[in-house]
Amino acid sequence: MVIRTLLAEDMNLVRGALVALLAYEDDIEVVAEVERGDRILAAASACRPDVAVIDIALPGKDGLAAAGELHKELPECGVLILTGVGTPGLLKKALDVHVRGFMAKDAHPGRLADGIRRVAEGERVIDSELAIAAMRPAEAPLTPRELDVIGAAADGASIGEIAALLYLAEGTVRNYLSKSTAKLGARSKLDAVRIARESGWI
Repeated sequence: MVIRTLLAEDMNLVRGALVALLAYEDDIEVVAEVERGDRILAAASACRPDVAVIDIALPGKDGLAAAGELHKELPECGVLILTGVGTPGLLKKALDVHVRGFMAKDAHPGRLADGIRRVAEGERVIDSELAIAAMRPAEAPLTPRELDVIGAAADGASIGEIAALLYLAEGTVRNYLSKSTAKLGARSKLDAVRIARESGWI
């Protein structure tokens, strides 16, 4: 049986390398490639893959949100998530949306093909290094109030909306966001939200 596989990865070079790698496997065929999370469901509906290999960080819609959507619409399609970070929060979220595979992006190439096969068989595949990392939760360097602000920002609230929601001045909200971004070593507010989410703090 040939395992029909959808590949979702936003970096063209990485996606091309993965397609080339999987082309060496006689029993795996990449039937669709997408570079955005919000295009996964349409592509999967059109080609009906057995397995979807999804990068966790995608533009348009993050990999876990796309995986949850895919499970609701096409539950027969197994999902294998590729990630660079293993945290309790991420692993729990992945399991909550019925992801069958959770693998490090820097895993040995042969492990990806094996993971696809096992997910296609209905097995659960969790990278051992990520599982170990997930059992060692990192403590949030942010104060509870900073986490409140980052959490509200994660829901898409504006500065004014966050201020009203948390009974803060808009300047105070900006200060909290600025401090949180600096503490997390993030490039921007959105990057700070991503880090906090992936770490399971919000």
